[in-house]
Amino acid sequence: MTIRETILRHRLIIGKLRRFPQSFDEIADFLASESRLQSADFNISQRTFQRDIKDIESIYQIEVKFDRKLARYYIAADYNDDAKDRIFEAFDTLNALNLTDRLSAHIHFQKRTPTGTEHLYALIQAIKSQVEVSFEHFKYYDDAPTERRLDPLGLKEYRNRWYLVGRDHKDGKVKTFGLDRMVKLEVTRRKFERLEGFSLDDYFQYSWGVIVGGSERPKAVELRFSPFQGKYIKSLPLHPSQEILIDDKNEVRVRLFVHPTYDFVMEILSMIPEVEVLKPKSLVDEVRRRVSRYRG
Repeated sequence: MTIRETILRHRLIIGKLRRFPQSFDEIADFLASESRLQSADFNISQRTFQRDIKDIESIYQIEVKFDRKLARYYIAADYNDDAKDRIFEAFDTLNALNLTDRLSAHIHFQKRTPTGTEHLYALIQAIKSQVEVSFEHFKYYDDAPTERRLDPLGLKEYRNRWYLVGRDHKDGKVKTFGLDRMVKLEVTRRKFERLEGFSLDDYFQYSWGVIVGGSERPKAVELRFSPFQGKYIKSLPLHPSQEILIDDKNEVRVRLFVHPTYDFVMEILSMIPEVEVLKPKSLVDEVRRRVSRYRG
């Protein structure tokens, strides 16, 4: 049995138990059926299943227990988080691709440049170990790179790109750097003191993307969408603070609490004419100004 089959078996067991409690025989029958469908070997014994239960709790923080009255296994604790869901998503994708012959004839990938993911492992280790990093960083509007030395505080993903958040030794400010524009990364042995009270969730709480609003207070932004576009906005909210104000046959109106930064304005412009900005006036004026300039 391959490592891939073991991981996929874990995934299948978790998915099955998330729906309903199951007996061992029901789980074994399900895995046998999936073995035939996927031309793999997911078949297990009771002994292997007990080992799987321990591995699932250790690796995925999902606790599986046995109800003696019902003679069923069930998930007693499932510590959901974005990272685990992303791991499952990535593995599901990889497994689907692995089962597909002649990929180029059936799957169309979006063409894109490297995103700097080769730096992820080293940066995660630096963050965990609280050691400084140094690198050269390219800006889109500068030809020459700048040398940087940082106390790495965290990583953020935004639109298939990864960013390092850290305290810049140049001025002591917390800044964000794209991994795709980073070269000559070095993880040093110089320890740093963790920035007291710093939280990535708090840092990006009112941000649309990776640009933060600094000391400015977030603004209440009201947007009106067409009913059709509103379906997408409801199924995939623009921001965690989103709340629905009106939802009828004429419009979907939402309120967000965000810093209306450049990247947020660009997102609004990309949805015109399906969106209208209602508040605040400063954002209304900014969007109108840019629309007028583009239409020239």
